[in-house]
Amino acid sequence: MRAASEAGTGLARTLSVALAALLAFSQAPARAEDTAAAESGIVIRKAAVDIASEPAVTPESSNGAAPAADVPPPPAEPAPAPAAEGPPAPVAPSEPLPAAVYARLNDSAPLLQRLTVKDREAIQAFYALGNFKPIWIENRTFTAAANAAIARLREAGEDGLDPNAYPVPVVGKLSRPDTDAEMAEADLELSAAFALYARDARGGRVNPAAISRLITPTLDLPPADTVLTRLAAAGAGAGDVLQSYNPRQPGYLALKKRLAGLRAGRTQGAPSVKLPDGPVLKLGMSDPRVPLLRSRFGLDASPAGTLDSAPGEADAYDRAVADAVKNFQRSRGLPANGTLTRATVAALANANVPKASASEADLLVNMERWRWLPPELGPNYVFVNVPEFKLKVFRDGSQRDEARVIVGKPTSPTPTFSGMMEYAVVNPSWYVPPSILKQMLASGRTAGFEVVRRGGNISLRQPPGERNALGFIKFMFPNQHAVYLHDTPNRSLFSASTRAFSHGCVRVDDPFRFADAVLPNWTQERLKKLIGKGERTLRLPEKLPVHLAYFTAEVDDLGSYRTLPDLYGYDGPMKVALGLAARSEAVAKGPAKEKRPNAEAARPAPRQAVAREAVRSERRAAPRRSSDMFGEPESAPTYAYPPRSYW
Repeated sequence: MRAASEAGTGLARTLSVALAALLAFSQAPARAEDTAAAESGIVIRKAAVDIASEPAVTPESSNGAAPAADVPPPPAEPAPAPAAEGPPAPVAPSEPLPAAVYARLNDSAPLLQRLTVKDREAIQAFYALGNFKPIWIENRTFTAAANAAIARLREAGEDGLDPNAYPVPVVGKLSRPDTDAEMAEADLELSAAFALYARDARGGRVNPAAISRLITPTLDLPPADTVLTRLAAAGAGAGDVLQSYNPRQPGYLALKKRLAGLRAGRTQGAPSVKLPDGPVLKLGMSDPRVPLLRSRFGLDASPAGTLDSAPGEADAYDRAVADAVKNFQRSRGLPANGTLTRATVAALANANVPKASASEADLLVNMERWRWLPPELGPNYVFVNVPEFKLKVFRDGSQRDEARVIVGKPTSPTPTFSGMMEYAVVNPSWYVPPSILKQMLASGRTAGFEVVRRGGNISLRQPPGERNALGFIKFMFPNQHAVYLHDTPNRSLFSASTRAFSHGCVRVDDPFRFADAVLPNWTQERLKKLIGKGERTLRLPEKLPVHLAYFTAEVDDLGSYRTLPDLYGYDGPMKVALGLAARSEAVAKGPAKEKRPNAEAARPAPRQAVAREAVRSERRAAPRRSSDMFGEPESAPTYAYPPRSYW
């Protein structure tokens, strides 16, 4: 009964907010009448002009005589253009508490660190719809929706988020009654915390472009007003609504479960203390929260007396308390100045969360990467995990097939993003990209290529065939990086365990089996019959999502946890961005340069010897590599298909 009552109360509040919005932004009846009158006036004036413009009726004209010469009517005055009317400017409410909310929203002081200007404006618009009445506080206490969402904020660590980033204000816990300004501040800070949590849960904590310009996900960041509207309408279910912004894919949930297992057996640190909201405290100030700090740090209940003075008051923020706060700040990586700031209060509320271990940091980094994927991958999709060198095809939510792939080298990484596969091309041509065209022309390695004009530019084209760098088929999902999935004539590279050989595109092992899985009505046998018969485009009846992802830690289908090589060195910068490591710990170290043993060895070797050694090194390192769209052209790519057969 209580839950139903609370839900009914939440619904009533939602309806009242919507009604207030209509009242605030609708035009007054008098204005509508004025508009109608103005419109009718225009009609009347127009009719008058029409009558005046007709030739006057004379006796001659009425008796059938020729009328006088036509006199052109005076030009009609153009109707004045209607003035553009925007929504009426918000008016300060007359009630004290809404007036305090209105005043705080018009104050430039930030509501919460990392809250964007756009989200703050959305929060302001949301409150304007309800005439600036508090959303989360009724009768000076939090509503059912607020308490449910607050419980989720305090459990943010379960999803790898930092609870300190979403501080919860305190209402009605001070020895004195809260003022209207304090109530307004608490309501708005709570709205900011909810909006920021939802944004972070959908991937807003880290700017992917700061890790690499080749990480370009399309983030689904929810607007603040949308988040607040959903939460306010959810009542006691607001916590579940807030939780729903986190990923729901099985891969993410498996990492979340492992994170909980790691933290379950961890030794807890110092006790936490939740301080009521209040001003920033500095040495020499007094505040009713100081006794809680004294208890937290094991200090005397009040400052000790001296020969010259009596014992001090318990709420005095003296040197002993300030030093204890300073030491705590230093242990949590906060500015160690002894001032009780909001960040320090938030850290004290979660003081029992120690620094993440290396394995835990790996989990948190990869949980964050799940936030960069779409909320729904789709029932049918292609998933490539670049560090795993593997591609998987899903149909109706279940894995149908998988294949080995070759991905970009560390010097030319495969991008990370999601696209939509639209068509495949059998017997494709390869057009040399401008990035390596000059290199080919300078080296003279243009045998088998044709000079063509594309888009007003000169390019080289490699015709379809056994030696084509793209093999016999490519799969296109248009994107800003111009990468795609394709075949390759050099099959031997798929036997390597570390298959990072391309210049960005993804080469697929057994591409016709992959085509059978993604192209309806096209079997392997039917596709193979098209080889050698000219270039042909096969369009998919429905676009197929393709997700190029980068995960270095995962739980496999058997429930085993494993880590993968950080192929492109993304983990270190991710840990720094998430506050899991210092910048100095995340600098990727390149291969150590080989030191020459003596001065004789430092002399440059003859050119012929250098060339011979380069050839030997290439043969020892790996089989010869063919070029893809971003690959370097080679004089004679190796064709690995057996004679008279495609496999």
